[in-house]
Amino acid sequence: MARILIVDDEPHMRRILASNLRQDKHEIAEAAGVEEARANLGGNDFDVVFTDQKMPDGEGLEVLATVRDSDATIPVIMLTALASIELAVESMRQGAFDFLTKPFQPEVVRAAANRAAQHAILMRENALLKGTVVRLEGKSDIYGASPAIQAVRETIARVAPTNATVLITGETGTGKELVARAIHRNSPRANKPFVAVNCAAFTETLLESELFGHEKGAFTGADRARQGLFEAAHEGTLFLDEAGEMSAAAQAKLLRILMDGQLLRVGSTKPRTVDVRVLVATHRDLPQRVRDGLFREDLYYRLAVVPIHIPPLRQRPEDIAGLAERFAKHTATELSLPSRRLSAQAMQSLAQYDFPGNIRELKNLIERAYILSVREEIGPENFPMARAPELSVAASAGNGHAQPAQSAVQFPAEPFDLTGFLEKTEKDLILRTLSSTNGAQAEAARRMGLSRSALAYKLNKYGIRASAD
Repeated sequence: MARILIVDDEPHMRRILASNLRQDKHEIAEAAGVEEARANLGGNDFDVVFTDQKMPDGEGLEVLATVRDSDATIPVIMLTALASIELAVESMRQGAFDFLTKPFQPEVVRAAANRAAQHAILMRENALLKGTVVRLEGKSDIYGASPAIQAVRETIARVAPTNATVLITGETGTGKELVARAIHRNSPRANKPFVAVNCAAFTETLLESELFGHEKGAFTGADRARQGLFEAAHEGTLFLDEAGEMSAAAQAKLLRILMDGQLLRVGSTKPRTVDVRVLVATHRDLPQRVRDGLFREDLYYRLAVVPIHIPPLRQRPEDIAGLAERFAKHTATELSLPSRRLSAQAMQSLAQYDFPGNIRELKNLIERAYILSVREEIGPENFPMARAPELSVAASAGNGHAQPAQSAVQFPAEPFDLTGFLEKTEKDLILRTLSSTNGAQAEAARRMGLSRSALAYKLNKYGIRASAD
């Protein structure tokens, strides 16, 4: 159903047109001339305009010009009893959607109106999409000129106005949470809560309690009832980072919420209704975890309604220079430091680096260079690219087979305690990995192929004290 304005100085013609168009449930308004049409267009929203060409106080081309000036998404259909090629050409040149000659068949008018109404919908959706993309283009957190990042922005713009669940994939440091925030910021839920939780930061029991809440006495230490993050995000957006680490029990509860909006607090049998949009992110290969029996297949398909993959920085080197300059300006402002240029050699050094830590690593490198540099221009010497230490093996140049690294764990003399040897080796590798990540547990867990909860268990087992991140 569309709102249609009919402009014609003949009352009989207006009645015939209105009667035909109302058969398709369209809402009709009428104007007897150009000035009355302008008054209607100034105070109402229309989807389609039909206008006669010859009227006592002006021409249909004037109505067309008024419509184009006020809202270019409104299609205008020209009507005339004196058809001429010149008039048709001029009407279309000025932006008319269609041109009909009197007398006309009712089905022709109705078909033209329906086509015009659909065209108006598409025009307005396209305008909304472009506006969203422009807003995203202006955000430094979704920056990039590469085709891959442009595609990410376009997908964000399309999915943001909906309630669809989105699966965001990509390596650590690529900006998955920033994409989630951009979706929320451009959604109808923008004024409601955005709640983010890292699923790898909790043990299985604590994650369930954190997400779904618990009742008093549900477990040891539960001295009062507690609302979960799903309830806290009611009518807003919940972002589940590292969702691939969720336990089977948490996966089952999440599936139920996605299916019918019902959640059960830990220790409760009374379902609660929540209205939450769920966005999830992971650096894991979820399809492989489904095949390995570690992730529910039905949940995976519920989560991956709209997948968004963020490519690693090394796959879009054309974005490095622009990102570096933006981070440099931000750092100077944030730390109240004088502006400094990045030399061409520095840019070349950055462009040749693989960035295993992706955008997060680039940002940290720029900030460190700004703090430590004493010159106006930042050179390549200010970017000592950190490389992960050799942990256990080194490639032999002779045959290409992996050989024990001389700096790694030394093979003990016989006889030896295998269990103790393996535990000592594991502890040593964990310590060295944590050292290489500056104590970042989430990154250390990723490098070792462990879940965050598994790493936490091993830290406790070996009495290793590490800062939380």
